[in-house]
Formats: sequence, C-alpha cells, structure tokens
Amino acid sequence: MTRKALIGARILTQSGWRTDHALLIDRPTIVDVVSDSRVPTGFDPVRLGGGMLVPGFIDTQVNGGGAVLFNESPTIDGIRAIAEAHREFGTTAMLPTLISDDFDVIERGIAAVRGAIAIGIPGILGIHIEGPFLNVEKKGIHDASKIRKMDERAVNLLSSLGLGKTLVTLAPETVAPGLIAELTARGVIVSAGHTLATSEDMDRAISEGLQAITHLFNAMPPLASRTPGAAGAGLASSLICGVIADGHHVHPTAMRAAFRAKGPDELMLVTDAMPTVGTDIDTFLLGETEIFRDRGALRSRDGTLAGSDLDMARAVRNAVSSMRVELADACKMASATPAALLGLAGTYGCLAPHARADIVHLSEDIEVVRTWIGGE
Repeated sequence: MTRKALIGARILTQSGWRTDHALLIDRPTIVDVVSDSRVPTGFDPVRLGGGMLVPGFIDTQVNGGGAVLFNESPTIDGIRAIAEAHREFGTTAMLPTLISDDFDVIERGIAAVRGAIAIGIPGILGIHIEGPFLNVEKKGIHDASKIRKMDERAVNLLSSLGLGKTLVTLAPETVAPGLIAELTARGVIVSAGHTLATSEDMDRAISEGLQAITHLFNAMPPLASRTPGAAGAGLASSLICGVIADGHHVHPTAMRAAFRAKGPDELMLVTDAMPTVGTDIDTFLLGETEIFRDRGALRSRDGTLAGSDLDMARAVRNAVSSMRVELADACKMASATPAALLGLAGTYGCLAPHARADIVHLSEDIEVVRTWIGGE
C-alpha cells in the first residue's frame, strides 16, 4: 500500500515538534501532519512506539562508505554501495564526492552519478567535485600532483552533469575572474575551500555567485584581526558553511562560535565520510597514501586528517552535545539547510505537505531506528 500513517512518535515540523500527531505519506511524498484522531480512511497505520520523526539527513560531502571510495569506484555500483552504507545512519539524500583527481576520473564520476539518478538509485541528488582547483598550500590530504588551474575545458566538464545538482569546491584566489560567474550561470553551486583566499578574494567570489564554504575552519587560515580570510568571510556573510562535527576537525568552542554567528539556517552539518563508515575496516588506500583509523579519526602516517569516520546521525548527536544546540536545530543543519544550498527547499529537508517523504525515525537517544526514502 502506498498510503501510510506513521503514528506514535513526536514529529519535527517546520513550526516545531508535534505530539499525538500522525505523518501521512502517499509515496513518494508527504500528504500532511494531522492529529492522531483525524487520520483519514485509506491510510495503512504504521505504529512506531515512541521516538521522533525528523526530516531525512542530506549530506553534501560523502567521499565513501561501505568500504567504497568514490574516487576508486566512480561507478553506479560504487554509488549504490556508498548510499546504502549511509542510509543506515539516517542519510536519505547525498552528493557522492570526488576529491582532486585526473579529468578522466571526474568524467567517470559525473557519468556514474548521471546514470545513478537516471535509474533511480535512492537518495542521489547529484555530485560534489572537491578539487582539483585548490590552493596546493592548503591541499590537506589531497594529492598535490592532481591540483591544477581552472580553464574553459574544466568549466565545461564541471557543468556537464545534466541531471541533478553539481557542487564544486575551489580556491577562489586560484581561479581567474569571471569563471565562478560562468559556473554559476550554468547552474553549478560553487563553494570555497582548501584556500588561502583574502577578504578581497572572497568578496570577488561572492559577487560572482559563490554560495558556500567547504568544511569551515579546515584547510584555510584561521580568522585573524586584520586577515579574516575565507573563515571570516564565511562567518560575516550569508554563505552556507559546512562543518565536520566529528570532534577532531573543529574544536567544540569553535563550533559554538560558528553557530552563534551563523545559526541553523547558514551552518550545515557534513560528514566528509570515507570508506570506513558502515564497516569495521581500519585502513584503506587514498591513492597511494595509506589511511588509518585512529581513535575515531582518519589519518595518514604523518598525522594529516583524511576525511572522517563520521556518519550523519553521529554528527547530529555531536551538534547537540558539543555545539550545545537543540535537537531541532541540529536536524535542521542536517536537512533543511543543505536542501536550501542545493535549491531544494520545501521539496527536501522538511516534513511538510508535498515534500519528499524522506524521513528518519530516531530513538530518544538520537539513534537511527528506521529510514524512509520517498516513503519506502
């Protein structure tokens, strides 16, 4: 039956929590949120027995999961495995993410995402291409040999997906004037990251259509009184800033400061997840670099952080415990805010009439009990 009434859990709506209400679904969308006593006939009741229903999490930075690294498996099967691994932790929509690589890998990744969307693999909204148009001095774990300058060929490649959303992370100071504007005119969402951009560089990028900051505070200079850089521009503007709330990338005090500056509408939870998520593997290869699990972090032998071992449910829990935000705000940063960045507000990231029935059932201790994608 395609029509269901989810009953017996608190429901997080756009106007707050609802108790003694039912969430009505007619796949693939939400019909309404109504009082338990007003459930219409024709809806099959699903009794949940407590907990909370919140919007499905949307992760815009997913390098891997389920023992698969997207750069190494830029295929439909690779995407399916990554999505299935993250669904267990409440992620109902994502952007598989490529880090800096050769153009042929990027071409294959774009083709795979296009194919995954075309055949309806659940939860794939598009692609995030993080590099190779970065500042080599802030490369982090990215392979320096892959980093290059952007040119017209690159612009054509980055805007070639056709189906779904494309998010591109670049260092604004390395990109010629006008290229960010050209990307945005072609529908690409541009984010600043792995950058030494000055305040002036950021002002130019914002004027050309820059919309976001990739993993705020990481792979960029710290905010200083006379050199605010990308971090300062992110905090002082309306850019949506991603943050990796794994307890390793950003200190809790810095996360709290970011939340006070940005609020839940402009601060976005991301995982930057690697193949370890959803598995018990402790090591993998990133190109030719061996990466190790180390007390909840992922690092190379020299100690460089290499993405994260984070899932979205834990990011939400960490936001509540370390950022000290309300659960409703943490969920917003994991759903409505990324939806807004992707131009999908009202369709994704909320439990409201006509929105996609992408839903997470959480226990009272914020563990994932069940997920629905498009009501299934």
